[in-house]
Amino acid sequence: MPERARVTSLEAIEGFRAKLIIYRDKAGRVLDEVSDDVIRARVWLESERPAHWQNKIRRLTRELEQRQQELFSAQLSGLRDSSYAQQAAVQKARRAIREAEDKLKTTQQWHRQYDQRVEPLGRQVEKLRHSLGHDLGQAVAWLNEMTKTLGEYAEITSGPAPTAGERAGENPPSPEGAAAP
Repeated sequence: MPERARVTSLEAIEGFRAKLIIYRDKAGRVLDEVSDDVIRARVWLESERPAHWQNKIRRLTRELEQRQQELFSAQLSGLRDSSYAQQAAVQKARRAIREAEDKLKTTQQWHRQYDQRVEPLGRQVEKLRHSLGHDLGQAVAWLNEMTKTLGEYAEITSGPAPTAGERAGENPPSPEGAAAP
């Protein structure tokens, strides 16, 4: 005769199932955050950063024009010490414009390369999302069915539930209700 299964704790299986559901939900929220970050990064590269650098270039260009005017005025007045300071200010403004233009070009390069660099990673995130939704969903359903089946099996194999007196170790009453000798 085959040995009976010894199920000692359906609560442990149910606890694991509950923790699996919590894990699936938390991991889904993390993947949602990752997807949101990817979208925010795209918007940042498409519109926010280029607009920032274009505005900065315009502001620095106005500043350069102002420094050039100051240099021209200093040269007209014949003050050598002043014109050296204005020349340094003009050079500094030109360097700042070049740096801002370089950063704008870098931002545009990142934008052009964004899809080819991020898309493969995005596909991996979607595969993981599918596994979480589909595979873990099936695992949760399987654990639910297992708990139900094992619970039914435990009820069948254990027979009728013992009475309070039987659990306490008392002698069971005789069928006729007579006292035992």
